[in-house]
Amino acid sequence: MFKKLLGLSALSLSLAATQVQADKIVFAIGGTPQSLQGQTAQEFTRRLQERLGDEHQVEYYDSGQLGDERQLIQKLRLGTVDLAAISSIMSSVSPDFALFDLPFLVKDRAHLKRIDQDIVMTDLAESADAKGLHLVSTWENGFRHITNSERPINTPQDLDGLKIRTPQSEWRTLMFRTWGANPTPMAFSEVFVGLQTGVVDGQENPLSNIDGAKFQEVQDYLSLSNHVYSPIWLTAGKSGWEKLPEDVRTAISEVAAETQDWALAKGTELDDSLLSTMREAGMEINQVDRNAFVEASNPVYQSFSEKVPDGQALVDRAMALAEE
Repeated sequence: MFKKLLGLSALSLSLAATQVQADKIVFAIGGTPQSLQGQTAQEFTRRLQERLGDEHQVEYYDSGQLGDERQLIQKLRLGTVDLAAISSIMSSVSPDFALFDLPFLVKDRAHLKRIDQDIVMTDLAESADAKGLHLVSTWENGFRHITNSERPINTPQDLDGLKIRTPQSEWRTLMFRTWGANPTPMAFSEVFVGLQTGVVDGQENPLSNIDGAKFQEVQDYLSLSNHVYSPIWLTAGKSGWEKLPEDVRTAISEVAAETQDWALAKGTELDDSLLSTMREAGMEINQVDRNAFVEASNPVYQSFSEKVPDGQALVDRAMALAEE
């Protein structure tokens, strides 16, 4: 009888452990805690945990602890990660996402919200779904700028021959190659050492990522270009999303939407405050010649319209939304 009770007790413990594991929601990002991506992810985690209460535990990992974004996409599909923040690499999932790799497409954050509503959460979400991913919400990395240790960048000619780290994105590398640079795709976690050792001369990122990774410690020049607005997408695996209880899916979706507003407001705030941080770090700051860069970007748009099905239509729709 005692052995039978022990057996039942062990079974109960096993079932309880299984239940605890099932109630965990694993959320991972590649960015640092100090970046806007990291700050947004922490705000989302806090709000979601508060919304879900004790019945579910949100486990949050940053700084690529569970892998870079390519690895996180694979883990979303396998179900070993429930939620992840995925940025430029989404264009490798579906070419439609390369819309956000086009230079000078997004005018401002109000424009972004219209693109998100009319294009991202319709067309792009559908294309992600076809590749086994569920798009939950659009957050932001921010407007991207160029840093390097050689010289100020005023026109595309100033990039000639510079090794510029880019995300692992076909379109971002095409952009910088078109501008005359030598683009070098590299995982974000490797960039600081790459800059420090001279493997690359420079990189391009939003100010919050630059500050979060302390690139100002190993870069001398910051050229304000706003050349790309870089969203980040809160993403789930399609099969994993469908397995979550309906109330949990609702909570995640609603909290993610609230967090979008928080992220956009925070991004605006950081655009102003971090310039002072960069100056205090000793960086030389300049504004690029926007017209020169826009003119030099025509081949990128031409390639997008040729390679991406309905690419020109996507561009036309996005640009039309800037005028509303």
